Amino acid sequence: MNLEQRVNAFTELGKFLNQFSKEKVEKLENVKHNDLFFEGFKHQIKLAQEHNGWFTTKNIIYAINGWSKQLNISHINEWIKKYNFNDIIPQKVAIIMAGNIPLVGFHDFISVLITGHDVLVKQSSNDKHLLPYLAKYLEYIEPNFKNKITFTEKKLEAFDAVIATGSDNTARYFEYYFKDKPSIIRKNRNSVAVLTGNETKEQLEALSDDIFRYYGLGCRNVSKLFVPKDYDFKDFFEAIYKWHPVINEAKYANNYDYNKAVYLMSEFEMLENGFLMIKEDISYSSPIATLFYEHYNSNVVLKEKLEYEEDKIQCVVSSGFVDSEIKFGETQHPELWDYADDVDTIAFLLKI
Repeated sequence: MNLEQRVNAFTELGKFLNQFSKEKVEKLENVKHNDLFFEGFKHQIKLAQEHNGWFTTKNIIYAINGWSKQLNISHINEWIKKYNFNDIIPQKVAIIMAGNIPLVGFHDFISVLITGHDVLVKQSSNDKHLLPYLAKYLEYIEPNFKNKITFTEKKLEAFDAVIATGSDNTARYFEYYFKDKPSIIRKNRNSVAVLTGNETKEQLEALSDDIFRYYGLGCRNVSKLFVPKDYDFKDFFEAIYKWHPVINEAKYANNYDYNKAVYLMSEFEMLENGFLMIKEDISYSSPIATLFYEHYNSNVVLKEKLEYEEDKIQCVVSSGFVDSEIKFGETQHPELWDYADDVDTIAFLLKI
């Protein structure tokens, strides 16, 4: 199977996923093997939602929709054009996936396959329904993928390299356990936003998407704000109000109530608006329904801080603050070439 065949297969997968859009789920004509897979995938979405309450149908469809927009011929060719795929000797690459948001390990999965390697997938128990079904669809689109994709719930064995994602604690275990294998080990990261007080209402509304999408469970979700001294949160609270229905969702509401009780009993100072708490804290990882903030006095000092602590940060959302910044509202719209932790997965896979 050559590179062109692999690209074409992922393009067809993109067409299949495009039927599951935020606007509506609609069976389209000219989608290969649709009679076999369309209704089945609708059922897998239902199972995923029933299995994990954080995986609402809305969030699952949002994730699927994002991938459908990336898996087209122009995006894929733009992604791979700078690499040399010649003379690849297929290896077996193990992937240990997180399960915090739907299809969170999908980029690693397609990266391994697009480079011509075999993939051995160990999924999180929180996200186990969607990817195996899409893998089966790929095998129907391109039969040469058969025997190149394996899922396991057992101990990983007989692999040549590994990509593993987990918490800081599990990362230490991964680093020890896989010390003799080529590896990418990802630890816990969070995203931040730098505000100046001059943001428009539209920018702050867009920022609310970065905060609340997937309930804030993703590493690309903004969990902390850096604000000037004496920053007035009034405009911020007004702009994020469009997300207030989130408090009607049971799992989020339970976390809101629990964390609010903890803060009140601990006599922590905080601001809250009925669906989000804002607390001054130097940490990056805030609990669900909570957003941390920290004051800054100098742009130069803050830039130095963010650079020094870059291993804790996935995205910086701002407007004209740093070169690598993400625009307000765009953290959950990464391109294929936006690699987690700024580690080029394709480059890694081409040299193992």
